[in-house]
Amino acid sequence: MEASCVTHIGICVRDMDKSLVFYRDALGMNVLGDRPTDPTEGGRLHNYKHKRTARRWVSLSFGEGKSPTLTLTSHPGDQPDGEPILLDQVGISHISFGVEDVKGLAEELMAKGVELAGPLEAFTNANGEINSIYVHDPDGIMVQFN
Repeated sequence: MEASCVTHIGICVRDMDKSLVFYRDALGMNVLGDRPTDPTEGGRLHNYKHKRTARRWVSLSFGEGKSPTLTLTSHPGDQPDGEPILLDQVGISHISFGVEDVKGLAEELMAKGVELAGPLEAFTNANGEINSIYVHDPDGIMVQFN
């Protein structure tokens, strides 16, 4: 098998509106689509921990036609369970985006009220450079920028 790229990353969120404030408004991602979907479509129901009756699907990217996209899903009327994992636990521990100016982004995010996942000094190397930062989304999922 030879895959050409990662097409999307899917994240289940507790509150779609709060997540959109973070991903769309704070990070500047563009909403490509936002619609209700049937959680049983495509024979997916066996991939759920609990029976779900509704699903909201939102696709975002950092520009039209850019890949990979980020797919957020929520289950209106149902309470999701589970906790985000940390970097040393099995599973997808974070998502990461490449940016031109990590330090500038850190300053912009902090000005918007987004807390870094640690003090700014922890991300600063001996030369005073910031090559990578982490933040948490509203559900505690780690998002890295490098």
